[in-house]
Amino acid sequence: MIEPLTRILLLLRFLCFIALFYLALHAIVIKLTAKSDSKLIWFFSLVTDPLIRPVRSRLRRDASPLHVIFVAMLVYGALWICLLIVGMLLK
Repeated sequence: MIEPLTRILLLLRFLCFIALFYLALHAIVIKLTAKSDSKLIWFFSLVTDPLIRPVRSRLRRDASPLHVIFVAMLVYGALWICLLIVGMLLK
């Protein structure tokens, strides 16, 4: 049976991976969509806003949305790698 701490780390790693996936899709949609009022951009903005909000609050107000998304991807990627390392150390 898997220990409770290992389960929590696995869940957090999965959530970070999904966050990276959605942020990457959001960045791709912004790059490939010509219209800024697209429903696809609106959907990804709605989904990724809770992920981006803490990062956006620490950046300059005039930062572009794509820049904020890339910084958020770096933050969640670093968190994912840290969780991987902690998981390996606990084994």
